[in-house]
Amino acid sequence: MGSGPVAPAAGVAAGRECDVDRDAISTHGWGLATDAWAEVQGLVYSGYGTLPWARALFLDLTHAQSGWLTSLRAVAPITDGRPIVEPKVCVDKAAAIAFTSTGLAAMGLGEDALRTFSLPFREGMHQQNRRRRLGDDGPTVVDGGPQWSGNTPTSLETPATVHALLLVYHRSEADLDRYAEEARGTLLAQKVAIVREIKLDIKPDQCGKVREHFGFADGVSQPLPYLDNGRDGPPGHDPWNEIPLGEILIGYRNAHAEIAPGPQVPATDSAARWELLDPGNAPEGFRDLGLNGTYMVVRELRQDVGRFWTSLDNQAAILRRQGGDAGQVTAEWLAERIVGRDRDGRLLCPVGTSVAEGDNRFGFRSRDPHGFGCPLGSHVRRANPRDGLAPDEDSAETLRAAANNHRIMRRGRKFGRVIADPRHDDGEERGLLFICLNTDIARQFEFVQQTWLLNPNFATLYQERDPLVGPNGPLTIPQDPLRRIVDVETYIELVGGEYFFLPGIRALAYLESL
Repeated sequence: MGSGPVAPAAGVAAGRECDVDRDAISTHGWGLATDAWAEVQGLVYSGYGTLPWARALFLDLTHAQSGWLTSLRAVAPITDGRPIVEPKVCVDKAAAIAFTSTGLAAMGLGEDALRTFSLPFREGMHQQNRRRRLGDDGPTVVDGGPQWSGNTPTSLETPATVHALLLVYHRSEADLDRYAEEARGTLLAQKVAIVREIKLDIKPDQCGKVREHFGFADGVSQPLPYLDNGRDGPPGHDPWNEIPLGEILIGYRNAHAEIAPGPQVPATDSAARWELLDPGNAPEGFRDLGLNGTYMVVRELRQDVGRFWTSLDNQAAILRRQGGDAGQVTAEWLAERIVGRDRDGRLLCPVGTSVAEGDNRFGFRSRDPHGFGCPLGSHVRRANPRDGLAPDEDSAETLRAAANNHRIMRRGRKFGRVIADPRHDDGEERGLLFICLNTDIARQFEFVQQTWLLNPNFATLYQERDPLVGPNGPLTIPQDPLRRIVDVETYIELVGGEYFFLPGIRALAYLESL
């Protein structure tokens, strides 16, 4: 698996110091050897923060010529993980590619191999029951319903069908335009249709903060994967965020001390093609198609910035008219309680306590059990409750460990221009292309979405859902002696989404050979 000398990846400039966080790598280097990263797409390890400009091209392969992937990789080589972990190299550009289940079928992957993928991936995000459980059948979806998906046979149909997603990144906007244009021209020449294209960025502001469109620092909390050898346990640097590598990468031990399962190819396939794959963890007579790959969840979310701030202005005015000690309530105060952090990413804490900026090692049970700082129903508390659902201190560690069994690795970016006046809608579309990686879609992404974010009884609340991504509804803000309850509207709508397979480098070569 990845042994022997390997050539530098395309887009890598040797001899120039790269501005990646070396300390983070040495402390939390995931445990994979450098040559093992040659088998993994670089997007798994890095969100390419040093490449602020990106483009998402959604592809329809219905009429694609057989050599389309080979032609694409000639102009946009898929970046592996080595440039991120090797010293003294710097990535100037990068590319990643992932496929829907219908995309793999369109490429010629046999039904016997397709059946070995996980059920959520095969059924698709818009399978009717799944759409209900994810909250995608109501007011949090754009008018007319979702606009794109993989259109699997078991899902509700969307206007556009997506078979593959190509992500390209670059250091400069002008260079990205040329890079994307070259990829686009190659795809069109190979009869690949581009059904949607989104410009993405993670440009920091004047304070060096990467912010989403409501103005809050983004990407504050991420899990820290480690290679679980079954003997030594986690490194122990950060028990709040350490998770086994198998939670993010197929073929490694996961949170259940099992090898994260992935798709396989039976021996009935072409012998030469079959040899492209590693035996990995596949049983006799099969080769491992999933090894060093992962499942990628993609959701295009449109944000209504003007509505967000004007509605909170109105709610703040209502609270102030109610009197009491509500004189300090502003739209900004309410927005912070919806999110659970201040606009620079600091966790809201009870009076007299604090968490240092950038410190992600904290729990809720002993620090803020009643939500007087970070409200019980706030977005960050629902997205990762840590030990906050423990009924007592004795069970806090168990609940913290249980919560870590549902972590996801986020790789999304925002789209659209920053609004000039947040109180006035300029008519432009903006939002977030949510992307996350996980090896078990049902246990990780879907559990977070259904059981935490959209659970009306989360943390003993009643008829409340996530105030940021959920439908209209109340949000309780605990205070002493009396709580406040505000009405929160829908500010974020789903435009489209699907489950993708992000293959390892060997699996990508196999798919290219089909």
